[in-house]
Amino acid sequence: MSARDDILKALRAAAPQTVPLPDMGRVSAVRYPDLRERFAKSVVEVGGRCMLVEGPLEPALAEIPEYAAARKVVSLVTGVAKANVDLGSIRDPHDLRDVDFCVLPAELGVAENGACWIVDHGGANRAAAFLTQHLAVVVRGDSLVHNLHEAYQRIAIPSPGFAMWLSGPSKTADIEQALVIGAHGARSCTVLVTAQISV
Repeated sequence: MSARDDILKALRAAAPQTVPLPDMGRVSAVRYPDLRERFAKSVVEVGGRCMLVEGPLEPALAEIPEYAAARKVVSLVTGVAKANVDLGSIRDPHDLRDVDFCVLPAELGVAENGACWIVDHGGANRAAAFLTQHLAVVVRGDSLVHNLHEAYQRIAIPSPGFAMWLSGPSKTADIEQALVIGAHGARSCTVLVTAQISV
């Protein structure tokens, strides 16, 4: 018997016993009296901004200073006036290194933690969502859920494909326990909660 066999045998012998999965029907997940209000508060708590949009999207975007100042804008949401980058024409993701602002649609938002479920992110050029200086996420008000338990009942992970949870701007707090916003991604994130969305 080789050392490899000895190691594998020891690992198998040390494996913990299997236990039955919990009955999720008995889990009482958090619920909120006002989904929009709690979602907006959660977005702020994770370092983002939240805007409730009653009318067209463009005037709301124009109120965001980073959007107003942006020169290079990617949008996967229709009707964004300043969008001037055609992701379909990009062959090298490095060409997205100077994107100032990116607008993405979200399929749903979670009031519990301000997370947004994003499937439409640019496909092969999803680097735009990570390289942009500033990010806006657009989610319908009727797509908000109370908690992650509800969210996972509603989402589908594309296969093959890519989807992600996004909660606020890029941040880290592992260096001297000091929170740094924009450490390895977007420096700001604004979530726009709308009555409707066009993608």
